[in-house]
Amino acid sequence: MPSWAELPIGQVVRLDADPDAVALALDPLPDDAPAVVTYFAAEERSVADLAASVLRELDKAAIALFPAWLPGAEGIEGPSGVNVAAVQALARGRASVTGHFGPFLAELARRALTGGLSGLAPEVRAAGLVRVLADSFGRARLAVLVRVPDGLGTAARDVLVAGCEWLAHRGRAGVWLAGAPLDDDRVRTIPAPLPAPLGGVPEDIPPAVPLPGTADRAPAVAYPPVAGRPHPGSASEQALEAALSSRTWAGGRAWNQTYRPGPLAVPIRVDLLWERERCVVEIDGPDHRAPAKFAADRQRDVLLQLDGYAVLRFSDGQVLTDMDTVVRQIGQFLRNRRRAEG
Repeated sequence: MPSWAELPIGQVVRLDADPDAVALALDPLPDDAPAVVTYFAAEERSVADLAASVLRELDKAAIALFPAWLPGAEGIEGPSGVNVAAVQALARGRASVTGHFGPFLAELARRALTGGLSGLAPEVRAAGLVRVLADSFGRARLAVLVRVPDGLGTAARDVLVAGCEWLAHRGRAGVWLAGAPLDDDRVRTIPAPLPAPLGGVPEDIPPAVPLPGTADRAPAVAYPPVAGRPHPGSASEQALEAALSSRTWAGGRAWNQTYRPGPLAVPIRVDLLWERERCVVEIDGPDHRAPAKFAADRQRDVLLQLDGYAVLRFSDGQVLTDMDTVVRQIGQFLRNRRRAEG
């Protein structure tokens, strides 16, 4: 079985694994893995349409992750002329020492502050976005994990494979397909480097109830968080950080940290951590009701608890609709821990 580092870059392959198991194995990103962005494919009429869809979603991710890919731009916010000039100068300077294409990076930095669409060619954008997204996570390479939906017809499968080949070649990204079978001779199937399966996966978990108005808004792309920041794609993490920022008792918190229970243990990524108080806060979206993820959550909670951590779990819905209660309960726990420690 290959390691994550041995999976091909610049090619399209199909992973012989359940996509949910792959997602669990990549959270947190293994040390030897490239940065991985997940694209939830839909039926497209042409290769050009698919390429446009992928680039649009990768572009959104890059803008959301700003300034992780542009060192020195931290704290520069707002579309003023001074700010735009500052980030463009930083982008040109970074391009001159890293090999990024300067005009692309400068344009992306400007759009991170002002919005708007790119005027550059798709081939330029593909190569630039792949490098920027890899940089955001401190990795030299990027893979796009494409989740293939069920029910694609022959023509749609041909479009998907051809579009993925375009992205792999133009962007120099690894493109890893997972999900529904493709039955396409152009794509070879390889094993995924997954850990041993979890035991005791429950099968009777009730389905998650989506927030009002969100049932049909599945994201087209997903990507890891950047350590130290709320996930830019998570409205609940952003909202909780905004609520905590004005509370003096909330000091010492750290978002999206990787914790290793022991030297040989599998690392655990936690949403929000107070290390001194040994408190972990997790915010669960509907995907946490899937049996494999539910079981993985229970296992990691036990490992954290055995190491002295309390794990406080809230749903997206609780955070977004009853913030006062969530903040009050977190604050009560932290104050109790601090009193107990003297």
